[in-house]
Amino acid sequence: MLDMHRLRILRELKHRGTLAAVAAAMAYAPSSISMQLSQLEEETGVPLLQRVGRSVRLTPQAELLVSHTEALLELMERAESDLAASSHAVTGTVRLATFQTVALALLPTALGQLRAEYPQLRVEISQLEPEQALPGLVSHDFDLVIAHEYPGHPLPRLPQIEHQTLVCDRLHIAVPEELADKQLRLADLADRAWVMEQPGTPARSWCEAVCREAGFEPDVRYCSYDLQLHVKLLEAGEAVALLPELAWAGAEPTVPQHGLADPHSSRRIVAATRRGAHGHPAVLAVRQALLQASAARR
Repeated sequence: MLDMHRLRILRELKHRGTLAAVAAAMAYAPSSISMQLSQLEEETGVPLLQRVGRSVRLTPQAELLVSHTEALLELMERAESDLAASSHAVTGTVRLATFQTVALALLPTALGQLRAEYPQLRVEISQLEPEQALPGLVSHDFDLVIAHEYPGHPLPRLPQIEHQTLVCDRLHIAVPEELADKQLRLADLADRAWVMEQPGTPARSWCEAVCREAGFEPDVRYCSYDLQLHVKLLEAGEAVALLPELAWAGAEPTVPQHGLADPHSSRRIVAATRRGAHGHPAVLAVRQALLQASAARR
């Protein structure tokens, strides 16, 4: 019978890419990881790794084993979820990864509710952009990831991941106070300095596409993931931006806002979980608290 622990090591290598990364994640020495994988090759009787320069690559047989390991791990998570659901207490630890605007706008309310309703539940939070956090969900570093989808830029739909919409976050044109009394269209801001997120992100790609549809190439002078910096630059009169409502963290906007040509322009905030853990009571409790926090904000 194949050793499940060694199969998990092989799966970790698939997702983390290097023996050193697997060793760090599993708190082993790299030599121990290599030994475990060699023993797994002896058990299977087929080569599992190919040397490519200084790194290794999984063989087709290894990829097949990993796919079966994924299915076994999902079944194990479902079993853990069913066992937890049989208890009346919601306990344990939920590792949550989220990005800044949700962390500021929804998490304080959600955490307060969870502390009051489930005092034995522990929530550990990492602030990460979705591009960084979602791979950690697949590799079991996180149990719940809050991500966003901008129009025309959907999240990758992996077979082992389920998504639930928390809120549709409206997007607006935001301008300095000096433009408060003007009726503006996006094209009127063609000569202005812009602040946007970093190149290659869904937010940046969407913003640039909207500006190009309006007939101009935006002069992007400031780049930051930090939407609070966007707000500060707007307040100082240094830039214009396209901002979601959550950027204001539940407070009133401090600069004028104008609607886009498409009145339904929104980004979708989603909660992503592995299928096996989707129904776990602890994960459900955190997801529900975030849903209620978003409803209260509206």
